[in-house]
Amino acid sequence: MNKLFRSPAVDWPFKFAQKLERARDERLKQFYSQPLPAPDTPLSEVTFLAVDFETTGLNPNKDGIITIGLVPFTLNRIYLRQAKHWTLRPKQKLEEDSVVIHGITHNDIIDAPDLSEVLDEILESMGGHIPVVHYRRIERDFLDNALKVRLGEGIEFPVLDTLEIESQIQNKLAGGLWNKLKGKKPASVRLGQSRRRYHLPDYTPHHALTDAIATAELLQAQIAHHFSPDMPVKDFWL
Repeated sequence: MNKLFRSPAVDWPFKFAQKLERARDERLKQFYSQPLPAPDTPLSEVTFLAVDFETTGLNPNKDGIITIGLVPFTLNRIYLRQAKHWTLRPKQKLEEDSVVIHGITHNDIIDAPDLSEVLDEILESMGGHIPVVHYRRIERDFLDNALKVRLGEGIEFPVLDTLEIESQIQNKLAGGLWNKLKGKKPASVRLGQSRRRYHLPDYTPHHALTDAIATAELLQAQIAHHFSPDMPVKDFWL
């Protein structure tokens, strides 16, 4: 498969240099000062960081982050010993419908820290890595809004979005006149269903660290089946 996205790739190292000049908070300055891989770096040479959040809801302007899972990986290896997981106390109330989904209760968060108390460690873990997520509107938008509330300024960073990648793959596989005549529609791109297409095992969903590992494995499979590890990272980051 050729270049994934038709629009010009964002020059994230240049954008980070601009953000470094404008950032006021020292933690964000430190984050933006960490060098990113050059846009032409082959995927095979990049160390990624799979990231997953569990939240109180789906609206980053009203809801908050309650757990974060991170795990670094390459196309050939997942560094489980370096994985990290935090449970946080959100400013928002836990709603019953979200508790049913992620299983995190009021008792689990009553003594948990606010995001601001562990932000140094989170940003240090993210620094210099390219996050990989399954649906970027959660991780990128929620962290951006959470920092605007706590620091008075948000955050921007590149991501590889396995949901978007899988959507592009499935749309292409379902395309063409013959498929249209047969009424073929693109397959589901939810994390679990996407993994099954690559014969990856089922994991219990809605645990931030487990979902981060699942996302890392999914990207490895997507690249192995549909792309070349020699393709530049700029063809995938958003």
